[in-house]
Amino acid sequence: MEDEDFLLALRLQEQFDQETRALSVVDESWEVLDPSPDVRAMFLQFNDRFFWGKLSGVEVKWSPRMTLCAGVCSYEGRGGLCSIRLSEPLLKLRPRRDLVQTLLHEMIHALLFVTQNNRDRDGHGPEFCKHMDRINQASGANITIYHSFHDEVDMYRQHWWRCNGPCQNRRPFFGYVKRAMNRPPSARDPWWAEHQKTCGGTYTKIKEPENYGKTGKGDKRKDKNPSDETSKNAKPPSSTTGDPVDIPTVLSLFFFLNVANHCQHFRSFSQNFHGPQNILFHEYLNMQYVKRKNRASAKKSSILNN
Repeated sequence: MEDEDFLLALRLQEQFDQETRALSVVDESWEVLDPSPDVRAMFLQFNDRFFWGKLSGVEVKWSPRMTLCAGVCSYEGRGGLCSIRLSEPLLKLRPRRDLVQTLLHEMIHALLFVTQNNRDRDGHGPEFCKHMDRINQASGANITIYHSFHDEVDMYRQHWWRCNGPCQNRRPFFGYVKRAMNRPPSARDPWWAEHQKTCGGTYTKIKEPENYGKTGKGDKRKDKNPSDETSKNAKPPSSTTGDPVDIPTVLSLFFFLNVANHCQHFRSFSQNFHGPQNILFHEYLNMQYVKRKNRASAKKSSILNN
């Protein structure tokens, strides 16, 4: 009986320890508890927990068009603006833990820039690895020096070209160029000169997304409703045959226009001239001035008459 009680106590203690122990940042439970986290809130939490609050001035945002890598840390401007961009197309296909580890990876780059002015975006030297190991040990994450996600990147590369020259038999690309956008290989590519010298072949497009380029302006014109064009070009109805004129509204508009015309000279005296509120305020001051002037004139006239 005592042994059973002891085993029950051990199981209860183990269960209590598991419930009170903080979840790892990549624990599978987060996939259910918070499957689509707020990246800015998560960034602020990681900044306080792993980066001593030194990344408060760093920007983090989603990039809807970045398809070559999961994340990038860039440094722009004279003031050293540091920005982290996360690939929405790639990371939306991956588990939550990949988003967390990609964010932590880029935050290490940001930390090295902020503290050491290290602008090497692709550098994963001793300092990077030191922080990577520290955070992995403290958080239970598995941050690595790579986060390319090749399968997802290839999925977005739907525009393919292939060379008809000797390079089609060479590793590793066998003459293929695959891109996410419809930009054929040309002299703008840094490797173009070397390709012309060693191969000299011509690239021909062999694949593109289904129905790509088939919907043009002609189709859009066909979809338009002729009645829309007629209504767009039609003249507006005459006001004489419509609703009667709202006299109070017209008078109100006339009043405000008159007030505005009287107060145009105040623009040169006020840098905070923004709209009707200031117009009415200055008109009020003008009216007070006119009243005082009229009272003074009346008082002067009464004195002269007496």
